Order: sequence, then structure tokens, then C-alpha cells
Amino acid sequence: MSATVVHATGLTCQHCAASVTEEVQEIENVNEVNVEVVKDGQSTITIDHDGELDDAKVEAAIAEAGYELVK
Repeated sequence: MSATVVHATGLTCQHCAASVTEEVQEIENVNEVNVEVVKDGQSTITIDHDGELDDAKVEAAIAEAGYELVK
């Protein structure tokens, strides 16, 4: 299993984290998602996965939840 760490802006609460988690968990090969919310900053999203993780799908999932991936 591998872990990928990305950052996103706009998350302010645990409901935000749950929305991101729900969307990212739908991506193929994703086993677990952990979100550390940082108000007024870059929240950390750790994605545990098997095999390759499609970066475009991660960005799309975060956008679908209503937040912006920090590149």
C-alpha cells in the first residue's frame, strides 16, 4: 500500500472533511482517506491506496466536494 499526500483550500470543518473523504474514496484503488482541516489555510489530505493513483481523478473529486487542490 502507498500513501499520497495532497493539500486543498476552503475546508473549515469536519463536514467539509467528510465531503472530501466521500468523494475521494470513490476513486479506484483508494483504501482510506484522512483529512486534517486547517481553517484559513491548506488542509492536508492523506490517501492510502494500492497501485497507481490518478492525480486528475483526485483533483476532480476534491473539486466535486467543492474545494480546490493546491498544486
